[in-house]
Amino acid sequence: MTTLTADRHLTAAAPAVSVNTVGLMFISGFFATIAFDLWGQIISPGLGFANLSPHGLAQSLLASLGLPSNAFAGYFVHFYLVGLVGYPIGWMYVFAPIWQRVVGDTNWLLPAAIYGVGLWVFAIGGITAIAGLPFFLNFTGITWVALIGHVLYAIVMVGVLDLIERQKQA
Repeated sequence: MTTLTADRHLTAAAPAVSVNTVGLMFISGFFATIAFDLWGQIISPGLGFANLSPHGLAQSLLASLGLPSNAFAGYFVHFYLVGLVGYPIGWMYVFAPIWQRVVGDTNWLLPAAIYGVGLWVFAIGGITAIAGLPFFLNFTGITWVALIGHVLYAIVMVGVLDLIERQKQA
């Protein structure tokens, strides 16, 4: 299982699929999505920066694929499919195991931040293009707010996984 040791280093391989793993994904993804939305929809606009609308991006993607694209569908895709499932799966089963094999045991903070940048490239560089929106949203203010949001998401997600792992070991 990709775990974080007591000294907060990434170790081992991807976790086995189990009810426990799904629970870890949901819990870490929940707190990370809350942090992302808090930053993008409250803090950033409160500071005079752009307001993120990730459910709007999800709606655009769904519409471009010919799927139902109402507000509920956008929120469902953003919060549940991406925030609670997709991004945690990417960390647990793709990025963290590759990082560990290539770089070795390291503190979790750097790979989490790099993973967040990767999520940003995927969402704002890739999904926007598929959804028919401008590449990286023309590098407007929302692009940079989204970068911070995705890095924050990844750090909170991995930090929560670390916290749960430390509590299990205690």
